[in-house]
Amino acid sequence: MAQRLATEYVKATMKLSEPQMHQFLRMTEDGRLHHRVKVLDNGCQEVVLGDVSGEEVHFPFDRIEGFYICELSCRLVNLHLTNVVRKLFMTFKGDGVVHRIYEGFTMTYVYAQGTVRKIVEKTGENTRVIYEYKNTLLELQHLFQARDVEREIKRVYAEIDSLLDTRKDATADQLHQIDGTLARYQKRLFELEAY
Repeated sequence: MAQRLATEYVKATMKLSEPQMHQFLRMTEDGRLHHRVKVLDNGCQEVVLGDVSGEEVHFPFDRIEGFYICELSCRLVNLHLTNVVRKLFMTFKGDGVVHRIYEGFTMTYVYAQGTVRKIVEKTGENTRVIYEYKNTLLELQHLFQARDVEREIKRVYAEIDSLLDTRKDATADQLHQIDGTLARYQKRLFELEAY
């Protein structure tokens, strides 16, 4: 099994409420790790998480509309610190790109809401998608909606045929009403074709 050389977080973001911020700090309490909090201007904070080996990661939190927003870009080598950061990132539903660097290749993980959405392997100039999340339920909903559209198009065509048959023997007043209805159906068909 290949040994990981480093892990890079590229513009990874997390959004924490006040209680989640306290939970975040509790989760960093570990016998091998220490943390310190720097309070910056306008309520912003920087949480510095360090390992006994001396490696540190800085989590800059901006205070925006009652939430702590962190945009993290860092490179980690220490396995224990890397695992703690990964756990924090997934627990607090982070978004972003994580590169796991190995000898000769890099695995890129794309996260959305703390869940892996895509994994790509890059070896030299070659790129290969290993995994990509597909929302099957959403795809089925779109397919179902498309069938609903097809059914409505058939219904509108049937109504138009009926109106055209009625139009042959209609009076002038009836013609005006029928033509208005036909114009609305024409507009509706145009809208349905856009789906």
